[in-house]
Amino acid sequence: MVSDMNVHTSRKSSYSRRDFLSRAAMGAAFFTTSGLYAEALTVTPRQTEGPFYPDHLPLDTDNDLLILNSALTPAVGEVTYLSGRILDAKGQPMRGVEVEIWQCDADGAYRHSKGQSGEKRDRNFQGFGRFVTGLKGEYLFRTIKPVSYPGRAPHIHYKIKSKGKDLLVTQCYIKGDERNAKDGVFKSIKDPKSRAAVEVDFLKLPDSKAGELKASFDVVLGLTPEG
Repeated sequence: MVSDMNVHTSRKSSYSRRDFLSRAAMGAAFFTTSGLYAEALTVTPRQTEGPFYPDHLPLDTDNDLLILNSALTPAVGEVTYLSGRILDAKGQPMRGVEVEIWQCDADGAYRHSKGQSGEKRDRNFQGFGRFVTGLKGEYLFRTIKPVSYPGRAPHIHYKIKSKGKDLLVTQCYIKGDERNAKDGVFKSIKDPKSRAAVEVDFLKLPDSKAGELKASFDVVLGLTPEG
């Protein structure tokens, strides 16, 4: 994947998932602490999948959306390390579930044949990624800070899957972004706590000379260990 946060390399495939996690975690605590109380958790609300789930998946579907296969040129955008945990309704981590994300590029174009400005799409942006959660239910992606396009506030789509079954489809948004209040999909969430649950801080990564960002989004499924 990447041997250094500030240096892109063509040897992406030679880096293991563990290498990527340990490198990305430098200077930041990416994963939330354990021992969350179930009564303090808010189940992550369901959101529409939308029309732009990739109709042709990229050959590269790993968790680094900035570099495609052995390409040398990175995608355009504010580099963001997006992490979190997948939890059940009791706050227990869900190990071995698949997390998918997809989003538009820095110009608002999706990896989709009918996406906005499809002919202008950033060909270096993967646009879609997958990650299988670890022991603590943790996941990590390297991507770009989401941007807006006509009719939508900046957002990133999520799909949580297990054994081929969709468990949840949702979206996360930039916390405090004034465009959220005008976004119809965001406004469809009526409960204030549920709205807050899908808003995420995008903060500068400590000691990053390249201005990289970090964001943490815990997804709480309305499931118990038994169900």
